[in-house]
Amino acid sequence: MKKAVVLCSGGIDSVTLAWKVAAAGALDRLVSFDYGQRHSKEIERAALAAEKLGVRHDVVNIRELARFLTSSALIGGGETAVPDGHYAEDNMKATVVPNRNAIMLTIAFGIAAGAKADAVGIAVHAGDHFIYPDCRPAFVEAFRAMQDCALEDMWDVALYAPFTGTDKAGIVREGLALGVPYGITWSCYKGGDRHCGRCGTCVERREAFHLAGAPDPTDYEDPDYWLEAIAAMQAKRNGA
Repeated sequence: MKKAVVLCSGGIDSVTLAWKVAAAGALDRLVSFDYGQRHSKEIERAALAAEKLGVRHDVVNIRELARFLTSSALIGGGETAVPDGHYAEDNMKATVVPNRNAIMLTIAFGIAAGAKADAVGIAVHAGDHFIYPDCRPAFVEAFRAMQDCALEDMWDVALYAPFTGTDKAGIVREGLALGVPYGITWSCYKGGDRHCGRCGTCVERREAFHLAGAPDPTDYEDPDYWLEAIAAMQAKRNGA
């Protein structure tokens, strides 16, 4: 990998990946997508990450898709509220945006080919496997195979997904070693003035820093709810 395009949502995982690729001297640009999500904070944080890394930040506008993806709670104007609770709970399926990673990666591979880059990076990780089918290793391998056929004999672009076997706490540990400024990242699905502390991504974020043994720089509206969410999840698994 000599020149990589990295998908960046402005959250912990993708910003860590950006720093990882930059540390290897291969980061060409960050690419974010405006797909009609509830808020723009994640794009703003991705732009801030690009600024700190001194690389280009491209935002691809695919908001027209929002008219067709209203089954997800993450789409602005959708009828489904963002659920509270542990990120591995069944109710978090409401946050699945159908085919999101497949759509974004397909566009990113086109961008990479045009930029003469040799890799596209995506920060899907093991913690996503509970709910999101397009974050699982089977999807990653299938997408790699598809792109090898789509670009065959014309462009050689690899799919770089180094976190598929790593949980979020492991990503935080690696990011801290890389000097990632996690205070600039954004995870909350609700997009208020502060992280809500109650949605699945806030709970996962809070738990990740705890498991990593690192202070969490995030300002939460409800900083202790994650303990309740984890206890409820564990009770359910134990059949209580």
